[in-house]
Amino acid sequence: MNPKFRLICFLLFILTHGISNAQNVQIDSLKNALRITKTDTLKVNQYNQLADLYKEIDPDSTLFFANKATVLSTKNDYRFGLASANINKGNASIILGNYAVALKYFTTAKSEYEVVLQQHKNTKQATRGLARAYASSGVVYSEQSNHTLALENYEKALAHYQKIKEQKSVSKVLINIGILYKSQQNYPKALYYLEEAYKIQLPLQEENAPMTLTNIGAIYFELGEYKNAIQYYKKAKTGYEKNNNKRGFALLNNYLGNYYKKQNNKALALEYYQKSLDAYEEIQNKFGASLALHSIGLLLQEEQKYNEALTYANKSLLYAKEIDVLDQTFHSEKLVSELYESLNDPKAALEHYKNYITARDSINNKETNKKFAEAEMNYEFKKKEALLSEEHKRQIQLVIFSIFGGLLLIVLSLVIYNRMQVKRRLTLKKEVAEYEQKALHLQMNPHFVFNCLSSISSFIVQNGTDSALKYLSKFSKLMRLTLEYSKGSLIPIDKEIESLQNYLELEQLRFDDKFAFEIESTENVEFNMGLPPLLIQPFVENAILHGMVPKEGKGKISVNFDVQKEQLVCTITDDGIGFSESKILKENSVTAHQSMALAITKKRLKIMESITSKSAKIEIIELNSEQQKSGTKVTLYLPIQYIP
Repeated sequence: MNPKFRLICFLLFILTHGISNAQNVQIDSLKNALRITKTDTLKVNQYNQLADLYKEIDPDSTLFFANKATVLSTKNDYRFGLASANINKGNASIILGNYAVALKYFTTAKSEYEVVLQQHKNTKQATRGLARAYASSGVVYSEQSNHTLALENYEKALAHYQKIKEQKSVSKVLINIGILYKSQQNYPKALYYLEEAYKIQLPLQEENAPMTLTNIGAIYFELGEYKNAIQYYKKAKTGYEKNNNKRGFALLNNYLGNYYKKQNNKALALEYYQKSLDAYEEIQNKFGASLALHSIGLLLQEEQKYNEALTYANKSLLYAKEIDVLDQTFHSEKLVSELYESLNDPKAALEHYKNYITARDSINNKETNKKFAEAEMNYEFKKKEALLSEEHKRQIQLVIFSIFGGLLLIVLSLVIYNRMQVKRRLTLKKEVAEYEQKALHLQMNPHFVFNCLSSISSFIVQNGTDSALKYLSKFSKLMRLTLEYSKGSLIPIDKEIESLQNYLELEQLRFDDKFAFEIESTENVEFNMGLPPLLIQPFVENAILHGMVPKEGKGKISVNFDVQKEQLVCTITDDGIGFSESKILKENSVTAHQSMALAITKKRLKIMESITSKSAKIEIIELNSEQQKSGTKVTLYLPIQYIP
């Protein structure tokens, strides 16, 4: 999992547990209203409202209610309801990390809102919805580092919000544009948009106005305009005092520490760093606390108070490792190494220096991979441009030959052209199949990670701190394995077994040894055989959740790998309640949602067949024992593939 996605998941966890009672009351009220509502269009609006309320709590529930709104809207040709449902599905897809899917939903929403506007219905609401679709598209493109399209969508959203004079939404879009320019280090434009946003926030008494001031001050600090920076910091401080924003206060104090350190007022800098640390500790924000501790350590290092500095640096390193933030670990390891060297402890200094180098290399590798991906995309874009240019030249030549060569040359040229088109289509078809395989694999990754994080959240609530730490340790190991091998198209079977072993041990912990398991591989399976990553895990997960958990007493799950008739055969067997009884339970459950795993796996197998030209299929049967259902058996028949 990349650092950005880890931070997003962490923030979502905070939002989930910080949901207000008022929002829960709204959800309950809407559900009660749905029971007595008879008008279909009103039901659609209520479904969409529920979907919107659930987006910060449970994106699967958002998709559930949005799908209900979609079905009912389609039935009644209610375009506005259909557009709103697509907005909700797009927002849920962003949270789940499915950016490509999210963009499709937002594009559909735009089209539907345009139709509503052409029909002169719900004009203001449709314009607001259209603005939301463009703004959300801008967020997706920004996450994908496509700054051009992000800016284009933000500007369209801004124009629509200005049209209906929704000043609060206008300020939010201006802030997004400002932050986009800030990330590109285009500080003059960033300042312009942030200051314009603040002009709107001020009369509206927006709670986020102090944060806008803090961002403006930080930009002036980066530009070396320290007098302007401190003026905005002081204004932000007054705002935070009014709304008692502890998180904002903590960030501001850290910025003030940087300011006074730059002014060579180290005593005051230390005072503000300490205030920042105290505030972050109070709200239990270890990321911010690690930054503040590191700042204090650096300041004490400059004053040659090495022993005191080491205490802060070690604690900063501890927090950075606990929350697994690589960049902060890198800085803290470097500081600790330098302090041990100053204290004449070369052994400890060398150990932490090695850790610093390891962290640095990891960061560089990630940056290199990112730059390589961007370069590859640019190359593909230029390649397509060149092909289009070449195609244009060829068409001009064909026109010239048709004039001077006559009918025969025209026919001949058309035959050659058609052959080229057929060859090009065949090549593109193969490339599309390969890209679809990669895209479906990437869909499984966030789906798998989200399910694991949901399990961790439940385990923390149910089992307490000590057990949760043990669970998180195993989860961390599983994530490392997943990250290491999910980049390729194939994973070695022994690593797949190790990953499944880790996952099943995690679920054993979670469900208090509700089941036993065994994983076997026959002697027919060769060490260099491979299979696509994350292909087996969803079926093991289904065996646990829908077979073992509802079962009375302890059950067993068996996973077997074998080679039969020149195919790799993977079998997942459980002695649970069986899929027919599980299906009944899911239909009766108000929280049930449709799993993507089976549909995605079938698509992956179909694409695998087209790439390898060999059979790939799945077989699911319900096991019976003495007229009673006694479990489920899932068998995957895969082409034998070897890892070079």
